[in-house]
Amino acid sequence: MKDKLNKMAENKSTKFKELTEKIREDITDNPKGPIKFQIQLNEEQKEAKERILNNAITILSGKAGSGKTLLACQVALDMLFKKTVHKIIITRPTVSKEEIGFLPGDLREKMEPWMQPVYSNFYQLYNKEKIDKILTNGQVEIVPLAFMRGRTFLDAFIIVDEAQNCTNDQMEMITSRLGLRSKMVVCGDTQQVDLKYKGDSGFKFLLSAAKKIKDMDSQTLLTNHRHPVVDSLLDAYDEFKERQNGNS
Repeated sequence: MKDKLNKMAENKSTKFKELTEKIREDITDNPKGPIKFQIQLNEEQKEAKERILNNAITILSGKAGSGKTLLACQVALDMLFKKTVHKIIITRPTVSKEEIGFLPGDLREKMEPWMQPVYSNFYQLYNKEKIDKILTNGQVEIVPLAFMRGRTFLDAFIIVDEAQNCTNDQMEMITSRLGLRSKMVVCGDTQQVDLKYKGDSGFKFLLSAAKKIKDMDSQTLLTNHRHPVVDSLLDAYDEFKERQNGNS
């Protein structure tokens, strides 16, 4: 009987130590002030961040280089490090002649070519050691569109990148995955639709829906974060496409 009581006391002591250690880790991991990112947001990005924090779904539109994905990644990391969400979910349409099933490796390795721009933003924003840690421990999950049906994302931050290449059906399926205590940011550029039939893109409808539905909002980012020549070149391409459409 005495041995049994000693054993129970020992088990309680072990559990108490484990609980104490977990509480200590939680206190240590929780940041005491603002997260110090390696890149600072400009004024329009700060405004867009407020929209993201105040809504369940936010649509970010803008030309190439306007910082849509970087902003989404910054808010996602900010909320993850502050433990407002438990996981970051990333999805991105794979518009390619080569199906991912034929690419070598596991799912993460198969998606690597499409996810590289997102990873690049993470590494620009925060130190490599911390980013490697959240990638390794599963706090960042890659979910291809083909594997998304049936999922519900709770306590998560969902980034939908290159959303202009999602069809209306795909966009409906993606946005309806949003669970409780989660946020979704949908990034897209109406000028860069790579679908065979550009009218199939579901991004424009989502932009219009954001004006009518509570807990949804949108913002167009205008500042070019790449070389200044990019702005002029994109304007030239817009004029070229307008002339082509006029001739047809």
